[in-house]
Amino acid sequence: MSDKTSLFSIKDINTQEIHEIINYVSDALDERGYDSTNQIVGYLISGDPGYISSYKNARGKIQEIDREKIIEVLLRNFKGI
Repeated sequence: MSDKTSLFSIKDINTQEIHEIINYVSDALDERGYDSTNQIVGYLISGDPGYISSYKNARGKIQEIDREKIIEVLLRNFKGI
């Protein structure tokens, strides 16, 4: 048994889930022939889910997460935080 306290961070789980969903949505958009980066940026800026194809339920998946949270995770990832 260890005397060290283990840390649990819900932030890490949320970040991983967001990465998985963005990758899933990106792959679905690419499969349909869309430029996934442009489509996701369009959705994040406008909030219009019409930028995301319903193929493989990509639209439903991305709408499970608050747009502001997606932007926060992307910015943190970009900055290496």
